[in-house]
Amino acid sequence: MTARHLSRPRRLALLGLLLAALGGAGALHADDDDHERARQALAQGRVLPLAAVLARVEQEGYAGQVLKVEFEREHGRFIYEIRLLQADGRVAKLEVDARDGTVLQVKRKEPR
Repeated sequence: MTARHLSRPRRLALLGLLLAALGGAGALHADDDDHERARQALAQGRVLPLAAVLARVEQEGYAGQVLKVEFEREHGRFIYEIRLLQADGRVAKLEVDARDGTVLQVKRKEPR
């Protein structure tokens, strides 16, 4: 039986075992923790939904294709870290306050 024939939970368990054997299981759990932490904060009304934050970011002039979103807690504050591919080809990395959608920091990379 190949991995393709296994159910999704079994494939994830197999991946977890493989990562643990290679010493990289922490990365798998960190993503799970981020997701759960974001879900709980949203349910408690402590953060805005990602869609609302993205709408506010766009209103402030940071339009682009979303490449990656991370949810973190820094210095007691929930942060959405958003990477955008902008129309001019630059990648913008935004740190946004998850509570109110305020853009806290912007870093841009020039296209290669």
